[in-house]
Amino acid sequence: MAIIYNSLKNATQDIWQETKANYLFLPLLLVLTTIPLRYAYNSISVGVFIGLSLLLFRKKNVVFCRDLIYPVLIYIVMAASLLWTIDFAETVATLFKVFPFLLIPVCFMINKPFTVIQYQKIIHYFGVVYVVYAVFYLLKAVVRFLTEKDSSVFFYHELVTQDVNAIHVSVYMTLAFTAFLIKKNKTFWDKFSLAVLAVLIVLLSSKNVLLVFLFLNALYLFFFLDFKNRKRVALAVAGLGLVFAAVFFQKIRQRFEIEVSSNLTQNTINREISSDKGTVYNVSVYEAWNNETFNQNDFFPGAALRVYQFRIFLEMLRENPNWMLGYGLNATKPKIQEKRIEHNLYAGYDEFNFHNQYVQFFAEIGLPGFVLLLLMLGICLKNAFQSKDFVYISFSVLMISLFLTESFLSRQRGIIFFIVFYGLFAISKQRFDKRLIQ
Repeated sequence: MAIIYNSLKNATQDIWQETKANYLFLPLLLVLTTIPLRYAYNSISVGVFIGLSLLLFRKKNVVFCRDLIYPVLIYIVMAASLLWTIDFAETVATLFKVFPFLLIPVCFMINKPFTVIQYQKIIHYFGVVYVVYAVFYLLKAVVRFLTEKDSSVFFYHELVTQDVNAIHVSVYMTLAFTAFLIKKNKTFWDKFSLAVLAVLIVLLSSKNVLLVFLFLNALYLFFFLDFKNRKRVALAVAGLGLVFAAVFFQKIRQRFEIEVSSNLTQNTINREISSDKGTVYNVSVYEAWNNETFNQNDFFPGAALRVYQFRIFLEMLRENPNWMLGYGLNATKPKIQEKRIEHNLYAGYDEFNFHNQYVQFFAEIGLPGFVLLLLMLGICLKNAFQSKDFVYISFSVLMISLFLTESFLSRQRGIIFFIVFYGLFAISKQRFDKRLIQ
């Protein structure tokens, strides 16, 4: 307890000192660390960050950053879509939700930039707080398991709730993992944090993020780690992998197995959803792309759903004379519903978006929004590799890959996570310094 108390005391004092040096240090840290909490807490944190930025604005602190103009332009395109949207009320309402695209970049440009050390500390404390979240989720799952006797509480949405979303949390945890991975002289607590975060990432079972997580670890192992340490780290990772394989392999395997089996053999039965009332069949990727109509008891696994959504997006493009401008911000739901009726899907699929951020932007705000998003991601990747900052690289790779399978920016948590980190990386002086926290 004494160790924990002293650590908290030192961290509190350090955060306070950095906040005195830059008044946005603590507000920004609160914005990043309240994302998994109730929306109200994060909204208040964002409001404080923006409010202080505007109130304490000084002309001498203004720094023009071209990279931060792109999200502002995206917001302008979103607002302009009011002129052609097919759902005016929905577009107006959503413009308030996406305000961070406009305000966060402006706040970064009109205020004192963070130093290299402050940037590093923000990343460090972000990682520490998310380790606390990870421990909480795991302990909560243990308590639920002891009372409910159901092992599913350790996996996917059951572990973190549907609202917080397993895929989103796995992204946060992966970036937090890199905050500890980059440390050269790791303490016991650093290694403990890496282990806890790795456990949670695997249990969350997001197929896309798991694959990216493995890729990032391999990238760090072979290109960022000193040669003499590679063998030891490789053995540790292999040992941890064997433990997971022995304990959790069956549950995690099921998440991948349904994708493989449904595409090797058509009309496979989904035994998890099927019941005495009827049999549910998995739709293959081939069927999702080619079938004109489906049955009410057809289920679309992850890959098939995304292929189907991309297919109807192409159909919409052909049918929309205004395709270059899109249907308007957050105005595609009626069109998705029309396609669901046309292809005879179960009514529950009305609630699904495109599950692809690139497609989502193109369908809603057209070619301009799509191109601006690509520019932002391209800038991220270029700057990340130029700076050789592995956290920045991890963020860029995560976003590029995640946007292929999720409409991440359709949720408030996704918007805040993406735009705040994008702004922090873009404006931070660390881009020009290769030092890491020792």
